[in-house]
Amino acid sequence: MTTSPKQLNLSLFDGEPTGWNQLVSSLPGAHILQSWEWGSIKGRFGWKPFRLVWSDPDGQPRAAAQVLLRTVRPGGIGPALRVAYVPRGPLLDWSDAELSSQILGDLEKYARSRGAIFIKIDPEIKTGMGVPDAPDPVEYPTSEIAQANLARRRWIPSLEQIQFRNTVWLDLDGSEEDWLARMKQKTRYNIRLAGRKDVKVRFGSLDDVALLYRMYAETSVRDGFVIRAENYYREVWGEFFQAGMADFLIAEVDKEAAAGLLLFTFGPRAWYLYGMSREAHREKMPNYLLQWEAMRRAKARGCRVYDLWGAPDDFGPQDSMWGVYRFKEGLGGQVVRTAGAFDFPVQKLMYPLYTRILPRILNLMRKRGVEQTRREVSL
Repeated sequence: MTTSPKQLNLSLFDGEPTGWNQLVSSLPGAHILQSWEWGSIKGRFGWKPFRLVWSDPDGQPRAAAQVLLRTVRPGGIGPALRVAYVPRGPLLDWSDAELSSQILGDLEKYARSRGAIFIKIDPEIKTGMGVPDAPDPVEYPTSEIAQANLARRRWIPSLEQIQFRNTVWLDLDGSEEDWLARMKQKTRYNIRLAGRKDVKVRFGSLDDVALLYRMYAETSVRDGFVIRAENYYREVWGEFFQAGMADFLIAEVDKEAAAGLLLFTFGPRAWYLYGMSREAHREKMPNYLLQWEAMRRAKARGCRVYDLWGAPDDFGPQDSMWGVYRFKEGLGGQVVRTAGAFDFPVQKLMYPLYTRILPRILNLMRKRGVEQTRREVSL
């Protein structure tokens, strides 16, 4: 489609799902949200995926981006607007200023050609490891190259972060004894306590989706977060399960489900994207044993890193993610900080209007979603 100063060729990927996943897995920052399966699922819920590849003259891929396009009408009134989003992408070596500048420029042109009012990206541009102001954080100065490039090309930090800005990684290298040594003492104790209390973890099947959703709905009501309708999760969980990229883990006490999690794997990384629990048997610490078995499963699948998916923006008790983070920290997790999402306003007059209206609409939808889930759980 285009040729850059570095002679990189931009083209639409026209191969099979396996070919796309292999290509994406070979690039820096490979992420499950850039997998073929994720684009396929989003295609059933109002988005249209387009898969772009940048290759050198020898045909070697240097970058890729799964772009999702959607036409929206905020509030159900007014003109239809088109938006573009690259979840956890584009994938490339962000320390290469010339390469990243070309990719950004091509994405700008692509969004403009599709009539989008803006395009959002949220690649994992790592700014550091560890909690800021702690004794041992590590900063990544190379991230400044990417952020300077984004600023120069007039990309702006997004007010709407779709994914978590920061996350927590567990290193799966070494033995299980090494894992335990990296954990907090209380976490090790709770894992062993769950075993003594006869908590058992089994692998589920598609027949368990209704059970998992029910527990997920209970969790959302108890902890105050919004989830989608059951059909959405049936599609997501089923797609990845059937592709061999997801495992269902269910913790039981006397064959009664107490907690569950969904473990997703792609390339050398595993993700804890969904977790759920019930009030019953919480004192037996089923969630700790679940995470232990998820680590073992991820290692068996060849993963080197287990991404616990989500950490605070502000590392203190005032952040709503603080309690969840402390649990993940206890497992021996290391904070990974990123630059977050960026927007490129293609239509500069429409973009501010959209960004003012959208948060209000989303807040209304969230309130409705909470009430709907609450009614489902009470049935």
